[in-house]
Amino acid sequence: MIQIFGTNKSFDCKAAQRFFKERRIPFQFVDLKEKEMSAGEFDSVVTAIARTEGGRDAALDALIDKKSKDYASIAYLDDSEKEGKLFENQAALLKQPVCRNGKTEATVGMAQKIWEGWK
Repeated sequence: MIQIFGTNKSFDCKAAQRFFKERRIPFQFVDLKEKEMSAGEFDSVVTAIARTEGGRDAALDALIDKKSKDYASIAYLDDSEKEGKLFENQAALLKQPVCRNGKTEATVGMAQKIWEGWK
């Protein structure tokens, strides 16, 4: 099952939901303001994105929303501290939507080309 992590206010999250609805692909939307990813979910997302981005640090960098008003709280941290800060502040710092297909595939932001291959 496909999971979309984000917030109800995000236009990109709404667009992602619309994308899957139009194709009749079942999904679960998780509002990060109500329920954040568990440690296991977060780790599987980072690991899946690391495969396409070329490493864990690159994956964390891709996951951080650089336009967020809270970006300054993570921008100057050492790489070793970024993952913990991102996990603690998912709704404020994650680039949205984060879409996960099972435990092995994940995307961050709008990625319709990749989603087209998901069932």
